[in-house]
Amino acid sequence: MYQENEVGAKLEKNKFEASISELKKKTFVSFTEIENYGESGVTPEYLEAHRRSLDDPEDFWGHVAQELEWTKPWERVIDNSNPPFTKWWVGGEMSVCHNAVDRHVAAGKGEQLALVHDSPLTDTVRKITYSEVKEQVSRLAGKLAELGVTRGSRVLIYMPLIPEAIFAMLATNRIGAIHSVVFGGFAARELRTRIEHAEPTVIIAASCGVEPNKIVRYKDILDEALCQSGHQPTKCIIYQRRRVLECVLEPGRDISWEEALEAEPVPCVPVEANEPLYILYTSGTTSAPKGVQRPCGHAAILCWTMRTVYGLKKGVWWAASDLGWVVGHSYICYGPLLAGITSVLYEGKPDRTPDPGQYFRIIEQHRVNALFTIPTACRVLKRADPNAKYARRYCSKSLKTIFMAGEHCDQDIRQWAERIFGVPVLNHYWQTESGSPITAACLGYGVKAVPPHSAGYAVPGYDIRALREDGQECQAGEVGRLVAKLPLPPGFASTLWQADSRYKETYFESYPGYYDTQDAGWISTEGAVWVVSRADDVINVAGHRLSTAALEDVVLRHARVADAVVVGAPDPTKGDVPLCLYVMRPPQDNEEIVAESTVTQELIALVRHLIGPIAAFRKAIAVPALPRTRSGKALRGAIAKLARSQLIKLPSTIEDPTVFGEIKTALQKCGYAVDAPDPEL
Repeated sequence: MYQENEVGAKLEKNKFEASISELKKKTFVSFTEIENYGESGVTPEYLEAHRRSLDDPEDFWGHVAQELEWTKPWERVIDNSNPPFTKWWVGGEMSVCHNAVDRHVAAGKGEQLALVHDSPLTDTVRKITYSEVKEQVSRLAGKLAELGVTRGSRVLIYMPLIPEAIFAMLATNRIGAIHSVVFGGFAARELRTRIEHAEPTVIIAASCGVEPNKIVRYKDILDEALCQSGHQPTKCIIYQRRRVLECVLEPGRDISWEEALEAEPVPCVPVEANEPLYILYTSGTTSAPKGVQRPCGHAAILCWTMRTVYGLKKGVWWAASDLGWVVGHSYICYGPLLAGITSVLYEGKPDRTPDPGQYFRIIEQHRVNALFTIPTACRVLKRADPNAKYARRYCSKSLKTIFMAGEHCDQDIRQWAERIFGVPVLNHYWQTESGSPITAACLGYGVKAVPPHSAGYAVPGYDIRALREDGQECQAGEVGRLVAKLPLPPGFASTLWQADSRYKETYFESYPGYYDTQDAGWISTEGAVWVVSRADDVINVAGHRLSTAALEDVVLRHARVADAVVVGAPDPTKGDVPLCLYVMRPPQDNEEIVAESTVTQELIALVRHLIGPIAAFRKAIAVPALPRTRSGKALRGAIAKLARSQLIKLPSTIEDPTVFGEIKTALQKCGYAVDAPDPEL
């Protein structure tokens, strides 16, 4: 890994060797040496909170639960009699919807903004108060109750990032039912499998979604899915996006949104803390859906993390994600509303709706205090506007912090973002299963910085370890499998929907007594955690284990590289060798054009000097674009399979499946993917 000092050297050919020497001297250290770098950043307040969460969970989580209003007190804080199915706040009852909406209205905050929907794609900005949210949600809940939705029933939601999607989530919860939000980009096949698995009583959908260059006809996709489905809902409630596209309603089955809101409002139905709040299917599942089941007690954790992790007690929060992902559930909908702050919903892209200045416009226009985004979004901004000319049009003085998660955050993009936005950029780590951060800086406990490249320190409740394949604990600085010792904290996935055995097999059998994150990483002596890659992204080169993320960090330091992925490619001698696909940054203004061959040779030399010849890094190929999902994750596994001429099935969440044609051609120039079949969607 590498220290965080900025590397400004342009690797022009005539200066290349001098640049290499300077880079080595200034910025790079080994995995084991980095634990001695700088100050740890931990505070006594954090250390005490983390200790109490593990040593005295009854007292610690009992206090955290007081973030919410309960209609019935819990009998026990923790019941760990059947691990890993730990229960928290057993017997306690409350309503998540009440705590997210009604509680604030009752406290006199009804006129405070709850949601701001900013959609450059439809040229609209909507501002909605907590009182308005309550009115819409209580009436929609009334209609759901009329249609037979009861406590424990499922409601499937298939909508774009609009306020009505949040109303649908809250209305479902209001009457004690379970929602399952399906990402709006899913095709009919994936939607059908989720309908059949969740068996919803009612489906709530929109007429369409909007992309920069097209309209996605959600209702047509829903109709196709229902035609193929073995399960049929009682009714479908359809929200017509009248300024974009209206659809035809199916007589006898479909109800308009306006008709649904004519129902009488209903009060909140409290449920026990361990009853399901929602089912969220992980991306890419088709024949065997994997539905993460979240307990209602998760609400207390989300409210608590807004303050302790993100340092926000009031103000405006923007999570630049989609409701179909776990970030959208936790930190577009529930987290900010439970904390009583304003949540921004942005329906657009970082760079094309209509220009790369939109992130900065939103920060200024809506006075955003904290932003949660992914590194890919910043890479897109940097590629489109490296000198931040668009950013200079706007004032971002309201912004205090940027949080990144979802994928590896290289130091180059973090430093660029800090320079352009003018605020700290904090990396943190969590998963769909955790529902909230596993490691972070924890601003509320005074931890305001993390060591370079790390994802921070274990959030209270998590006892993180790095284990070898034989289950023995790694030494500080040694790369291993990242695991969390049981019991897991409140809010973690309680199980997989209708698949308890699969839950145990998937996450807990490999390392008994621990949750297997299926990520590789290491931990320093002071407890900072480095997540280097998914476990299957570690390349074994002649017996030496190398992280793809570490190699990508070096490649992304090059001034002419905008984006990159590294995968393992087959080699008859070494087993695997690194193969790099990179996207060149377009020349800016009067900048000299650099040949692809020059950049490739410079990258090979750079990795050799900074990682060492042990990396066997000899193949790098420029491509027009990289395959990523709409949430920004690079499809490394698909690229690796393609290089091996294996058939790959692309997830329906892929941003642009056409890029694989160009990647296949590029791989064939290097002797890979010779007999590769075309990818299947």
